[in-house]
Amino acid sequence: QVQLVESGGGLVQAGGSLRLSCAASGSTFTNYAMGWFRQAPGKEREFVAAISRGGSRAPYADSVKGRFTISRDNAKNTVFLQMNSLKPDDTAVYYCAADSSFFSEVQAGNPYKYDYWGQGTQVTVSS
Repeated sequence: QVQLVESGGGLVQAGGSLRLSCAASGSTFTNYAMGWFRQAPGKEREFVAAISRGGSRAPYADSVKGRFTISRDNAKNTVFLQMNSLKPDDTAVYYCAADSSFFSEVQAGNPYKYDYWGQGTQVTVSS
């Protein structure tokens, strides 16, 4: 069992930055690839970014490429999402998730690969 707790969300103006954190507990953190997803009101949950166990591979959704950076600190059991140049379209609840299966950059955006999910943190970007 893995417990995931997100933090760092909030209200920011367009063009601003936020850094989300996701703290993991309950199991060996390096057993899991990690992902960030988001869900806006009335929309389906969508993939944002993922990172392999060692941090060497990190695929991104096209919509955030060049603006968001995912990273992990395995010593602190934490994964981060640095979000720069935020846009109103980035407004959503952001979720982190843990995947115990084989990491594939091609499959990293499939939410059904992930075993555990956090409760989410709200990000609101005003125009």
